[in-house]
Amino acid sequence: QVQLVESGGGLVQAGGSLRLSCAASGRTFSSYCMGWFRQAPGKERDFVTVISWRRGTTYYSDSVKGRFTISRDNNNNTVYLQMNSLKPEDTAVYYCAAGSTWCNDNPDEYDYWGQGTQVTVSS
Repeated sequence: QVQLVESGGGLVQAGGSLRLSCAASGRTFSSYCMGWFRQAPGKERDFVTVISWRRGTTYYSDSVKGRFTISRDNNNNTVYLQMNSLKPEDTAVYYCAAGSTWCNDNPDEYDYWGQGTQVTVSS
């Protein structure tokens, strides 16, 4: 049974930092792309970033480039999202996702999803 479990969300002031974790289990993810998406109230689910588990290549949305960093720990089957210089507009539920196709920003291309973790940035 595949599971993606996010953690690390919370309340932070603007300009602060948080690190999200996504623990993956239930299958081998070495050929997968691991992505982070976010969804604010009343809005669609937006792409944040993705990493190729095998190659480590990354891709970021323009809105987070230079502030967020995605990384992976192969030994622990965990993907991280380091978020710095947070802004109120970063407030959303953040979801981890795993996809077996090419690494991209389309949520429909991802096969597995976590339950989400809330990030709230106060001004």
